Amino acid sequence: MDKNGTRSCALPGYSWIMEALGQTAAAPLESLDHWEDDLLERYPTQDHKFRDYKAEVRPSVKEFYRLNHVNQTLAFVKAKKAEYGALGKREMSVWEAMEFLNTLVDDSDPDTDATQIEHLMQTSEAIRADGHPRWFILTGLMHDLGKVLCLFGEPQWAVVGDTFPVGCRYSDKIVFSEFFAENPGFQVAQFQTENGIYEPGCGFDKVHLSYGHDEYLFGVVKDYLPIEALYMIRYHSFYPWHREGAYSHLANDQDRAMMPWVIEFNKYDLYSKVDERPNVERLRPYYEELIAEFFPAKIRW
Repeated sequence: MDKNGTRSCALPGYSWIMEALGQTAAAPLESLDHWEDDLLERYPTQDHKFRDYKAEVRPSVKEFYRLNHVNQTLAFVKAKKAEYGALGKREMSVWEAMEFLNTLVDDSDPDTDATQIEHLMQTSEAIRADGHPRWFILTGLMHDLGKVLCLFGEPQWAVVGDTFPVGCRYSDKIVFSEFFAENPGFQVAQFQTENGIYEPGCGFDKVHLSYGHDEYLFGVVKDYLPIEALYMIRYHSFYPWHREGAYSHLANDQDRAMMPWVIEFNKYDLYSKVDERPNVERLRPYYEELIAEFFPAKIRW
């Protein structure tokens, strides 16, 4: 791995995957789930005391955000959109993609031995229990499938992390915004204005956000799911916008109309993990039927 951490998305316990990819098993985060665990600390429910995030954050998470903020440039984002937008990596069903992601089982994590499919089902089952539409339930099941980017050899900082616009001024609402001083874009005068390369009110569809599993999965499913689901998938990690109120000057009317759906989804994404593990085999027929309602047998990834 080079000094910028660009060769590996490896996690402890996943060395066999990374060896197959010809990569080194080393990465800042001990587990991709640790990013989501940290989100729970930043955005606790009323039952949890808010903490001084920067004072207590674990060093591995801080280093992850440094790499993310240094390397997520406008050029990088455009290149990844072009590479993965072609959907040329694999052809597989949604369930096969879930099983593919399921190879990411962190044997080293002492807090859980739940599989990725079980985590996805915890989210979808919580949504289902609250009586939401079937497309909403399916969105919960699928929302993290973009993390297969890790298995395609992408580094952690290009897979997870809070997303943010590139090509305009970095908001101080972005976690660890001080690390942007090391990003090459910080030296581009146009990128450091409020609107940057964008027009006010242009809409987030015309804004380049930092690349990761949200944008990738949006590209995979955009022809199959309703617009509300697409917003949930594409923007659920855009915390500077829907949690901190930043970048509202770039939003259009559609973005504002869809924001409540993103917020509604995130309460299930962040707060649906429970000790009771879902019975995957018992639930599988229901979810296979649900998937078939919206998707063909195989789709491009």
